[in-house]
Amino acid sequence: MGDVSVLIDGERIPRRPLPQFDEVEGGMLAAVAKDGVLGTALEDKNQYGPHMMIVLLMVTATLTGGIILAIQMF
Repeated sequence: MGDVSVLIDGERIPRRPLPQFDEVEGGMLAAVAKDGVLGTALEDKNQYGPHMMIVLLMVTATLTGGIILAIQMF
């Protein structure tokens, strides 16, 4: 794959080529087992990247909320 952007007639912003990813059979748990949490969420190595990003966001928000709650109690 090259980094050449394609400009289709009538569009102002050229499209970048689609990233390459491997399709994983067996659901999100199989994808995480194959590529890891960060590989799936941040590097989009398979089709479950957006789903894992939402899970990672929920975990981060929960930890942040817990830390803020713990600071407020003291």
